[in-house]
Amino acid sequence: MSSWNSGRIIGQKPPLKPKELWAIRTRLQMLGAVRDLALFNLAIDSKLRACDLVAISVGDVAISGRIRDRAIIIQRKTGRPVQFELTDQTREAVAAWIGSRRLGDRDYLFPSRVPHLSTRQYGRIVERWVSSIGLDPQRYGTHSMRRTKAAHIYKKTGNLRAVQLLLGHKKLESTVQYLGIEVDDALAISEQVEL
Repeated sequence: MSSWNSGRIIGQKPPLKPKELWAIRTRLQMLGAVRDLALFNLAIDSKLRACDLVAISVGDVAISGRIRDRAIIIQRKTGRPVQFELTDQTREAVAAWIGSRRLGDRDYLFPSRVPHLSTRQYGRIVERWVSSIGLDPQRYGTHSMRRTKAAHIYKKTGNLRAVQLLLGHKKLESTVQYLGIEVDDALAISEQVEL
């Protein structure tokens, strides 16, 4: 009898590197994949869990047809609000998607038959994205999308508290664990600070 994770790579899914992120984005633009480009860009910017990302409504990110600069979502897992910015490229992609489908404020941003994209469907879409640029789909997943911007913000700034707020974590320890920060990272940061 095999276990649920038989043949699967377990552990944290790595974030995308900037060149991988741009490779996927460019590929989606060249293919004219309007929905996938909006979904990809929003996944990176929002840093949301899959269950929260797929359930976003048009009204969460737009008001009177104008895409917001920032949005606030109540997280399903914690019941706490988390705020995120929408970059210019994300606003453009989301506006193009909403316009192409003529979605209204009360519609789900990524509608499906049930009534919005499921986390499983989203997972398969992420697999296609990473496979399309030659990455192993077993190593990357929806959490790779959530972790990408957070990991790069941390790497650039070293500001754990900012990343904690952006991810909506209650405890700093959760953020440390989520980012996979090791003692070596902490020591390297400490060595850069002279008092």
